[in-house]
Amino acid sequence: MITISLCMIVKNEEKILDKCLSCVADLMDEIIIVDTGSNDRTKEIAARYTDKIYDFTWIHDFSAARNYAFSKASKEYIYSADADELLDETNRERFRILKQELLTEIEIVQMYYTNQLKHGSVYNYDKEYRPKLFKRVRSFTWIDPIHETVRTQPLVFDSEIEIIHEQEESHASRDLEAFRRVCEDGPLSSRLHNLYARELFIAGSEEDVILAGPFFEASCEDTQRSAEEIKEAACVAARAARLKGDELKFHKYAMKVVACDGCAEICLELGYFYMSEEDYHEAVVWFYNAAFESESLLDIRCRGEKPLHGMAECYKRIGMEAQAAEYTRMAEEWTDGTCG
Repeated sequence: MITISLCMIVKNEEKILDKCLSCVADLMDEIIIVDTGSNDRTKEIAARYTDKIYDFTWIHDFSAARNYAFSKASKEYIYSADADELLDETNRERFRILKQELLTEIEIVQMYYTNQLKHGSVYNYDKEYRPKLFKRVRSFTWIDPIHETVRTQPLVFDSEIEIIHEQEESHASRDLEAFRRVCEDGPLSSRLHNLYARELFIAGSEEDVILAGPFFEASCEDTQRSAEEIKEAACVAARAARLKGDELKFHKYAMKVVACDGCAEICLELGYFYMSEEDYHEAVVWFYNAAFESESLLDIRCRGEKPLHGMAECYKRIGMEAQAAEYTRMAEEWTDGTCG
């Protein structure tokens, strides 16, 4: 049987921490809690489960805090968890079996993350795999009988364990403020560039999008960015321009995306633009394209409920009540990318 260290970073989690720890404590051989500045009863609650509680001065870097937590682990594997994650009894049993039977050559275990859309800010699907269990010390081995090489790719096992994400509120405001701060330090990685654009489309306020506009305008001119990154940057820049009422700049960035085969996000933006101009027939064309003839780049809802609601509103405004009712029904029934 393998041994496991639970590593968790926390701040002001008194409402949920006990519920989280109570469902995993007996599965762990060590519990590491790193507190980044709580001023409630978080550490008092954590002390019921472990004496390995450490303070970490918050430096606006989640990775730094998690790396510090990992550095305190001493068992064979590390289970990384957040305070808003739960295991029900079925998945506690799955975890128990995994612990008993996991082959020690496995270096990463993925588990399903569920309930993501509740207060989610970057998720398009309610359930997906995430790496959650990591071998603490990795050994390197040679592979292939001739022209041998060292295996650098980790051995990953996809488990059936489902973690319930019980997030109490959206973290979008916190995340987007962090993105703006990180952008001041230089270019974002491709991964963070995509996540920033995605979070803006899924959960950003109008102010968040407008504030991000200059950064993504600059990304559109960055020759180091891939075509896909420029496309997602142009989507954000176009939305920011539309919200500011800058028609010339809006069309500049919208056409950049249309010239690259388009996407549901920019069709939706064009629909909103023409609806604001009271050209409802033209708006319907673009909303229809978003819902039925385009793929989403950042937010799956841009090819589902959002354009369907847009079409319903346009038909309502031009007095076509039957069509408005039909598209309202389709919008309400839309789920996971299926229309109607």
